[in-house]
Amino acid sequence: MKHFCLTLCILISTKLFAQPCKEIVGYYPNWQWYDRSKLVNPMSIDYSKYSIINYCFFAPQPDGSINSTDSWSDENLLLGQPDWNNGGYIPNTSIVSQAHLNNVKILPSIGGWTLSSNFPSIAASPAKRQLFAQSCVNLIQTYGFDGIDLDWEYPGFVDHNGTPQDYYNFTLLLRDVRDAIDNYGQSVNKTMLLTAAVSGSYTKMDDVDWSNVTPLLDIINVMSYDYFGAFDPISNHNSPLFAPQQGNAQFNLAKSIDLLVNQYNVPPSKITAGVAFYGRSMKTAGTPQLFASNTGQADVVTFQVDEGTPLYYSTLLGMGQFNEHWDDQAKVPYLTGKNGLNTFVSYDNEQSIGLKAEFIIENNLRGAIIWEITGDYVETFAGSGVISGTPLADTLNNVFCNYIPGSSGSDSTSTAGQDVMALNTCDIYPNPTSDCIYLDLESNKVSYELIDELGRLIARCNDVDSTKPISLVGYDVGVYLIRIKLENGSEIISRIIKK
Repeated sequence: MKHFCLTLCILISTKLFAQPCKEIVGYYPNWQWYDRSKLVNPMSIDYSKYSIINYCFFAPQPDGSINSTDSWSDENLLLGQPDWNNGGYIPNTSIVSQAHLNNVKILPSIGGWTLSSNFPSIAASPAKRQLFAQSCVNLIQTYGFDGIDLDWEYPGFVDHNGTPQDYYNFTLLLRDVRDAIDNYGQSVNKTMLLTAAVSGSYTKMDDVDWSNVTPLLDIINVMSYDYFGAFDPISNHNSPLFAPQQGNAQFNLAKSIDLLVNQYNVPPSKITAGVAFYGRSMKTAGTPQLFASNTGQADVVTFQVDEGTPLYYSTLLGMGQFNEHWDDQAKVPYLTGKNGLNTFVSYDNEQSIGLKAEFIIENNLRGAIIWEITGDYVETFAGSGVISGTPLADTLNNVFCNYIPGSSGSDSTSTAGQDVMALNTCDIYPNPTSDCIYLDLESNKVSYELIDELGRLIARCNDVDSTKPISLVGYDVGVYLIRIKLENGSEIISRIIKK
């Protein structure tokens, strides 16, 4: 057997990500701390699955200040477990400290669906904008956040006091926040992030001045879910990847991204696409099926805990009451009730999450946002208090680290629970590595290509003499795929982790 150490014959300068292989922004709602006897808490979260955690929500007040929405959960989650014996808080028990110990950034999300009605008046007033911006700095100082996530839902949305002036005022608000947190960041020698959650609906995208908003934001989180629900006349998908056969053809992830990139010129490298770790139930007027008539009600009996909007783990627990289906046009699953249960459920599973992850890679997006991470924490059995895994987050990470663009196409149908790309492997060691990689091969000459996590060619080397080891020292930390072609024409694809 020949052992040789690989180097890069052709190097294209690029920044490689550590795990996760792409941006994964996971929302953690403070109210979910209480759920399932505090199953998903700062000490049980698997931080390796995410690059950023958005802690939600904080409430903007009419004067521009910002308040907590649950002082007890915020104290326990953001400051740590109270030390009843000695006073203060037990070190390293907060979600902030645990995130930072695991090299994950954490931001406070301000606003949300029920807390956005004060944004229009704040954004319209220079004095209120300044107070709001300073309140953002105060949040960062108090809890040690890494920036701000703004969830104004939505500029111009009349139901939340929106006005036509929001188009310009949203930009002014972001600029004031950007300036304030950047100035604070410079004072503590730390770069601050400013991100925003935006609608996936074309009717709301037009209320944003993208040419001026985009440069102010580090990440644009597209809420590509809630497209359809019990509020619609017919049952349809909560978060379709592509347009379903019926319903508004604009309401799907692919179209939302297309509009942002091609109509509003938002760089794909700033966009994270939304993936839903929850579903929506709809009571049908008759036999439940896709595109059946809705009654306008969710099923709050079957999914009582989640008020008719079941998190993924709840959907799994209720599977016995439903028949499972797959919509190969929209690329998402759905459920129909059995034994007289007139309920339709739209949800996402490992297969649909995998396809969305492939789409994100194929379209060179920055990554994904998850609403919300607790829905994916599955117990060994209901009420056990023992987490068996996070199957949806695992799928997202697996695809981001292993999928090669064009290998199956973004409209492929990966099998749930399986890797989206089968890797033919050889023995590689050490892996992870800090300086070089050795391969065990019965071949004197090989050619190889090195590919980064975005599917870009980083290096190509032909007819490498396997008897001449070449150093890898000095190359960036990150995840690579190496495609090796042997003398007999066969190919091997393996993953490399450079530490």
